[in-house]
Parts: sequence; structure tokens; C-alpha cells
Amino acid sequence: MPCETATAMDYKEVFVFNAARDGNLVSLKRFLNGKNQVEIDALVSAKTGGSTPLVIACRNGHYDVVQYLFQKCHVDVEQSGIVTFDGETIDGAPPLWCAAAAGHDHIVKLLMKHGANVNSTTRTNSTPLRAACFDGHYNIVTYLVSHGADIEVANRHGHTCLMIACYKGHFNIAQYLLDLKANVNRRTVKGNTALHDCAESGSLEILQLLLKHGATMDVDSYGMTPLLAASVTGHVAIVEHLISLPYVSRQDRIAALELLGATFVDKKRDMLTALSFWRRALENRYEQEPHMAKPADVKPVAAYDFVREVSDIAALEDLVMDPDEMRMQALVIRERILGPAHPDTSYYIRYRGAIYADAGRFDRCIELWTYALTMQQSILEPLSPMTQSSLLSFAELFSYMLGEAGRPVTRGRVVPPINTDDMLLVFDKAVHEVKLGQKMIAALPEKERDTAALSRALVSALHLACHLARLLSDDVECSDKVRQQVLKALYDLVSLKVIIRSGRTALHLACYREAALVGRYPACQFPSPQLTKALLQVGADPNAKDEAGNTPLHLAALARPCPASLAQTLVDHGAHLDAKNADGDTFESLLQGQQLRELVNPVRHTTLKCLAARTIQKHKIAYRDEVPRALNEFIECH
Repeated sequence: MPCETATAMDYKEVFVFNAARDGNLVSLKRFLNGKNQVEIDALVSAKTGGSTPLVIACRNGHYDVVQYLFQKCHVDVEQSGIVTFDGETIDGAPPLWCAAAAGHDHIVKLLMKHGANVNSTTRTNSTPLRAACFDGHYNIVTYLVSHGADIEVANRHGHTCLMIACYKGHFNIAQYLLDLKANVNRRTVKGNTALHDCAESGSLEILQLLLKHGATMDVDSYGMTPLLAASVTGHVAIVEHLISLPYVSRQDRIAALELLGATFVDKKRDMLTALSFWRRALENRYEQEPHMAKPADVKPVAAYDFVREVSDIAALEDLVMDPDEMRMQALVIRERILGPAHPDTSYYIRYRGAIYADAGRFDRCIELWTYALTMQQSILEPLSPMTQSSLLSFAELFSYMLGEAGRPVTRGRVVPPINTDDMLLVFDKAVHEVKLGQKMIAALPEKERDTAALSRALVSALHLACHLARLLSDDVECSDKVRQQVLKALYDLVSLKVIIRSGRTALHLACYREAALVGRYPACQFPSPQLTKALLQVGADPNAKDEAGNTPLHLAALARPCPASLAQTLVDHGAHLDAKNADGDTFESLLQGQQLRELVNPVRHTTLKCLAARTIQKHKIAYRDEVPRALNEFIECH
């Protein structure tokens, strides 16, 4: 009966929510008519998909529904919920925020009339005023400000209303906020200002407005000025305006033109315009005293084909005949000006590598991606999303190359076999990332430890390990030296004894179907008998238990069907067939549609110790004071 009541209540909540979402006031009134206030309160405060009827009605602009919820249902004006705008999920959004973001000014006024807090915020500390600034709802902006909205409240990233108006290109709102004395040089958590946001988005008109109100050319945490920000994004009009200002130094002008040229090579794919910017930069360097030569002590990079930056007009003109060298010039210039810490530096290295891969130049792709990964690991904190992305890309690339080896790509090129040294090098970097991430998480207070990022790094490492494990197969020709290198690499991963979410080890994941597949070309899939065997060979524990008491063998059973080779490999290396998890299930009891004898011979893999432990457990014999303590755990798992 309680279940039926709960189900009926769920139906009522969904009905009320749907009526509010669709603006069906007639159905809403009819449904709530005759119900007592306690039941009405429960229905209008319940959340469906994280949102309440009031929140969704404000989001969708149903004025009459909102008015009814206030007048007849006495709903709380500060109810918050989850809403979606342009594909982005907003958590903890108050009704006023929803109405302001969606541009429903009549609902904004109604909410204010019923006492809504004009400075209420979402989970990310975004105010209704900031929401209105984002989508350019000028009338709502002025109304909220006139009713006490604080123009300087920033979200959790430090972005203010002025910044978002500048970034989105809303001139009238930016002008209005500046007339109210908004702090034009306020910085975000990462150090950028409204001028940076404007330079990135490309509004020259707003940029001139900011400069008129005292905006200064500050640097952000990456050392980027608004001028460089405009160069990176390719907004020529803004670059030209800024370099014409008297207080912009010659050195900054040169850097902006050089970086703009690099942007036109990689982002715009306009080689001739890129050359024109580089020519102007060289002229600025040498046509007046003192000359400003390019750095001469920069060591050539193998990944860039050892190119050196051109330093005279004649050499620059020769680049017209060699587009590939121009692309390398762009990478060298970008790294010199932005530095390795800037996300665009490694992004465009990886981008260029991907272009090479599409053209069948896998060697160049791997070389560039390895350089970018090395750069990222040297400067970013462990488990950075950028580093994770690079490792994931390598796993996908190697999967593709293994799956398509020997097949044509383009212009007569075929997909080559993967160089073992390349795989070992990348895998070593993946293990290094896991090790650093493990160390970083261990240093945190226990309540702050989140192993999600570590789990992703481990999965990427295991996909790379799958490819290495193939080399250990009997049907693959492989030298003893390479086999030893592969086993050593896998041992380095297993020896970390990484424990991730749910208490699982690397071996657990290797045996588990739900371990994520990488990309579009999953040359290795989980569970992987090959990888499982390789991990066991280098010391992985076949009887390690996760938080639910599952051993790798338990998870193998969940593959349904469980590969016979996987089960056989586990028991051959000491996995206990009769080990029970926290629910009392064994490997055999978890099998569905398969018989244990079809997979392994239970007689062959059941020891006298196992039989003795089962007998003790079956007859509930008191054993703790009768056997060595070292045997307690063994007995308890049977």
C-alpha cells in the first residue's frame, strides 16, 4: 500500500509540473481544485527533473501560471531548481534568475512584486542581473538595477555583469553599467578583465567604450594582454586599433602581429594574410633603431622539424613555396609568445598533429602529440583535463591504427603499424600521470578526495596497456627485449596499487565490461582476456575486493557472456571460484545463461583449503581462536 501511495503521489507531482511547463492553466486549476493546502504545498514544491512548477513556469514565460501559483497556491517565491539554457544545465536557479535569463520582463516584475530577492544567486553565484546581461535583455537590466540589483556581484569564476555584457557584445548594457560606475578594471579569478573579454569576442565599438572609461591593458594569469587575446582569436580590427595607440610598446606591437600571423595560419588557413602580418612584424623589428632581433638562443625542436624562425624578408618570401614550414613557423612563434602554459600552445600542436594524421602522416602526428603531452605534464597540475584529453587522443589514435593497419588513407598512403617505442613512451607518460594523480589525491583530506579524474587517467592507461598486451600474445612475433620492456611497463602500473571509485583496481577494470571504451575505434574492449593475463603476469592480485566485495572474477561474470578465456586466466592465476561478495554471490551465482563447467573445471581449481574454509563457514564453526590470524580473511571470503 505505501508503494501505491508513493506512485500515485509521483503521478500527481508530474502532472502539476507538466501543466506548469506547458502553461496549461485550465488543467492545473482543475487538478488542484478541492485539494487541501497541505497537499497543494507538497505538489507545488515537489521537483521533477530537479525543477519545481514555479521555476519551469518562469523559465518558459507562463505569466498566468506563475500568478496562479502565487495567488492560489501561496508558493515560495525563492524556490530554486535545475533549468537548461542553450544546452547548459543551471543548478540552483531561483525563479527570478530564470525569468531574467529568458527575457520575460512581465514575470520579472511579478516576482519582484511578490518579494523576490533581486540579488538571489544560482549555485555558481550568478545573479538575475548577470543572467539578463548575458542575453542582452536591456529592459530587465535597468529594471533590476532600479530595484536594488548589485552590479558588482560576480559569479564563482569572478566574472561580473560588465564582463559578460562585453563578451556577448551588448553595447547598450555595457554603456549603461559603465555610466553606473561599474569597475572597468576588475579582475576574474584568472586575472582577465572586461577588456580581455571584449578583445576575445571582437567588438571594437565596446572596446573603444571601455578604453574611454579608463580600461587598462593588464595581463591575466597566463601573461596575456587584451592585445594578445585579440591576436589569438584573430580579431584584426581590434589588433589594428590597439597597436595604433601611443602607449602600446613597439615590442607589444611586434608580438601581436606575429601572433596574429600564426592565428591566420592555423585558425583562418589564410597563408598570404599570415605572411603580410609577419612581414609587418619584421619591418617593425628592423626598420628603425634599435633593431629588435628575434631570440637567437632558442633550441630547435624535433617535433617542429627543427625549424628556426625566419628573421629576414627574403627568407619570409621563400615560405610561400613551403606551406608545411609555415605551419611549423606558426607553432614556434606561438610557443615563444604565449609560452607552454597557455592552453592554445598545446591545443594547436595537437590540432596540427591531427591534420597530419588525417593526411596519413601518423609519424608526424605522434611526434607532435608526444611533444604537447610532455609540455602539459611539465607545467600542469596532475590529472589536468588538458593532459587527460591528450592521453585519450593517443588511446584513440593507437586503436585506429591497430584496427586499420595496412588500409589506405589518402594519396597512396596506408595506415602503418605502430612503433613499439612510441607506445611504450606514451604508456610511460600515462603511468606517470596516474602516479602523480594518486599522490596528489592522497595528500588531500579524506572528505575532499574525488577519484573521478584518477579513474579516467587509469582507464586511458589501461586502453594503452591493451595495445601493449597484444605484443605478449603467442601469435605475435616479438623479441625478448620488447617483451621484457612491455612487462616492465605494465609492472610499473600494477605496482602503484591504484584504488579508484568503488574500491576497484586496474585488474577489476580490465575484467569489467562497463570500463569506458575510448573513441570511435575501440581496438581493445573490456573485459580484455589479453590485458588481464598480462596484468596477472606482473603481479596483479586476482582476489582483490572492491567496496562491494567483488573480485575481478565477479566482475567478469557480469560481462554476460563471460569469455571462457578470461575466467580460465583468472583461476589459473589463483582467483577463488567460491569467493563471495558482500551480497553473498559467487562467480557461479552471477553467471546468467552459462554453466560454470563451460568456462572452467571447478574440481581442478578447488583446493583443500577452500573446502575446509567452506565447511567452517557452512557449519558456523568458531575458528578465530583456533587458526592463525593470517587465515581469517581467507576463511571469511568463502
